[in-house]
Amino acid sequence: MSTYSEIEVKELFEMMASQPLFIVDVRNDDEVARGMIPSAVHIPLAMLPVQYEPLTRIENIVFYCHSGVRSAHAAAFASSKGCKNVYNLVGGVLAWAKAGHPFVPKDEGKTK
Repeated sequence: MSTYSEIEVKELFEMMASQPLFIVDVRNDDEVARGMIPSAVHIPLAMLPVQYEPLTRIENIVFYCHSGVRSAHAAAFASSKGCKNVYNLVGGVLAWAKAGHPFVPKDEGKTK
């Protein structure tokens, strides 16, 4: 059975510094316009079913959204399609901001 792991902000921040990660923001365009986690790629949740295939070749993927609910759905979907080492950021950008970590404008992130 395919599954994903929950990851806390502190763990994500440490992983970002120590290993390659593909970070996916699954929020809507209007939410992403307010800022993204540095180095994240924007793939709206609704587009994931048509854009997931390249993700199956990536070793470590972290999904996030506003609070962690939509990204949990994204992580479960990606995992079910064969993606390896899939994580869901617990608390989403709310937790990221609460921990005091920065955001970057959408144009500094990557758009898929």
